[in-house]
Amino acid sequence: MANTPQSKKRARQTLRKTEVNKARRSRIRTYLRKVEEAIASGNAETARETLKAAQPELMRGVTKGIVHKNTAARKMSRLSSRVKALSAA
Repeated sequence: MANTPQSKKRARQTLRKTEVNKARRSRIRTYLRKVEEAIASGNAETARETLKAAQPELMRGVTKGIVHKNTAARKMSRLSSRVKALSAA
């Protein structure tokens, strides 16, 4: 349990930041899920649009420290290649 005033304040800040980070992570996952659903539906145009909307959201997560930059790059690369394959087919 936090005893000193500083540790009490830190505990409060951690709770606030945890909530903000959860919301951001959830938002990123929602965008990625929309891309996955568009790919699964087979609609190339929708998949391209949702991917275009998801990219800045994912990169914002990198900037805020929610997602590691390599993880974001890997996700974008894999999604992009799947959307490209869908467009080509």
